[in-house]
Amino acid sequence: MTESNDLPEAPPVAREIFTGEALERARVFAELLAGPGVVRGLLGPREVSRIWDRHLLNCAVVEEAVPPDSTLVDIGSGAGLPGLVLAIVRPDVTVTLLEPLLRRTVFLSECVEALKLDNVEVLRGRAEELAGKRFFDVATARAVAPLDRLLSWSMPLLHEGGELLAMKGERAREELDAARPQLESLGVRHVELVAVGQGKVEPPATLVRVVAGRPPRTGTRRRRKR
Repeated sequence: MTESNDLPEAPPVAREIFTGEALERARVFAELLAGPGVVRGLLGPREVSRIWDRHLLNCAVVEEAVPPDSTLVDIGSGAGLPGLVLAIVRPDVTVTLLEPLLRRTVFLSECVEALKLDNVEVLRGRAEELAGKRFFDVATARAVAPLDRLLSWSMPLLHEGGELLAMKGERAREELDAARPQLESLGVRHVELVAVGQGKVEPPATLVRVVAGRPPRTGTRRRRKR
């Protein structure tokens, strides 16, 4: 495995967020991102020094908003952020890493094998291609698309009552306001901004949480089982 000399040690808070075997898996994933991930262009070289703070920890705290024993699809998973990190920190969650580019799915599959994760599947494709074929409890996305476009991709993949957790940062409110027409047309049940990781990461991660309702025209989405 190729390692980078710029990769920092896991900060103390990592032990609080990644418990038990998860911490060692997170360390291995950090090395994969800093090595093969950079070589293959999935992560910029300047990001190596920030892998823990900006990427791993920032993604891991999203688990605070993920219901127990749920099925989760990570749309446009890229380098596995946040989907692969959530699979590490939440072994009770079944994660599908959905990514259209072959070189990225190859990397993701190699990571899943190296990390010995049995709660993850890597699926090459686009959200539009999966619509109506698979349904999930949760959809996540980070730096994939503006919220209005992300809504059109994610809502058809969710059970009624399922949740989109979109990592949006400082522009969350702005994107949410811009997406109001889309929210109404899709029959969304509830939407809110949620801060996760308070006291663990600085600044806390900001999520747009959207709860899927019954689409006003088709009404065909199945209810989530509880």
